[in-house]
Amino acid sequence: MKRPWKIIAVLCLVAVIGGALVVVSGVIPVKASSGHWEITKWFLNFTKDRSVATHSTGIKVPDLEDRAMIIKGAGHYETGCRVCHGKPDSIRPRLVSLMTPKPPNLQKIVPQREPQELFYVVKHGIKMTGMPAWPELKRDDEIWPVVAFLMQYPELDLAEYDELVWGEHQMQSGQSIDSAKGTSLSVPHLVIEECAGCHGVDGQGRGLGVFPRLAGQNEAYLRVSLEAYHHDKRLSGTMEVIASRMNQKEIQEISRYYSRLKPFPSNENQNGKELLNRDSEEEAASFERGAEIAAEGIPDQDVPACADCHPTTRKPFKNAYPTLIGQYQDYLALQIRLFQNRNRGGSKSANLMHAAVDGLKPDQIRDVSYYYSVLPDKE
Repeated sequence: MKRPWKIIAVLCLVAVIGGALVVVSGVIPVKASSGHWEITKWFLNFTKDRSVATHSTGIKVPDLEDRAMIIKGAGHYETGCRVCHGKPDSIRPRLVSLMTPKPPNLQKIVPQREPQELFYVVKHGIKMTGMPAWPELKRDDEIWPVVAFLMQYPELDLAEYDELVWGEHQMQSGQSIDSAKGTSLSVPHLVIEECAGCHGVDGQGRGLGVFPRLAGQNEAYLRVSLEAYHHDKRLSGTMEVIASRMNQKEIQEISRYYSRLKPFPSNENQNGKELLNRDSEEEAASFERGAEIAAEGIPDQDVPACADCHPTTRKPFKNAYPTLIGQYQDYLALQIRLFQNRNRGGSKSANLMHAAVDGLKPDQIRDVSYYYSVLPDKE
């Protein structure tokens, strides 16, 4: 009875040794030009599918129907994903077709996946496929918008895709815009190609709240922020990809451009009283609470006055801190939460924000963010 087991053991040992010799000899081709055998392709895909299904179990899916979230995801797809996965009704670069394995056609594969599975793949990538992990694993708030966009992707045509990515922006060279001083300002080519889809040529962030307003922002702050993204000091899987391609001259050009734009569209440049008269009583009360936090802080919670570093009027900039006047409430609230969770990073001054915001409670974050978002633009 023992003999069969000895034979099996010997055969297994021979197989292992033989396999090792084949690998060491280098006769197995690894060239992408030959593709995979069908059995190899099936085995790898089956293993991948089972792994993703198992490890994505239990992931809580947020509301993915919000259009602003979808547009935010579209912006990253265009800058980070399109080069391999293409866009609707378009032919992918031939170089992509020579990859092994080939990046999948998302219009076909997305309907076969659950949102939590897409999230897991976008966040962690897949080994040995060329699919990278998200550059900043702490930024789930950037990853879910990509999933929201992917859920819409199979139904999009090219015009709908471009509308989500670019909005009303037209990618035309030679554009100009009025500066804050009323002079004509040439739009840098890099703004048209890289920045305008999310932040707009006018720097108003497409009016969504998921992209910050850059118009009229402190030039020094814009510069140090782009430098922080460029050197992976400020955490953003979206912006790191874009800023990493910029040189110092381009960073300076973009910073100077957006800082010279009008802070608000003319129809929003109203005084605080008019803004408040259109708001509900709760919004008026929130404004007052936010004003108190900005002016005096919350001593009992070790929260300093925000206005010490972020004035409530547009005074000349004396440092590289951002102006918060007129910034979107949702964006401001997100930045505070990111600072609290140590998921933001930034320039050398960013650490000052940790102690400043750690004591804020969710309702206080809402109030002070709302206050700055509706402040009038005045000297």
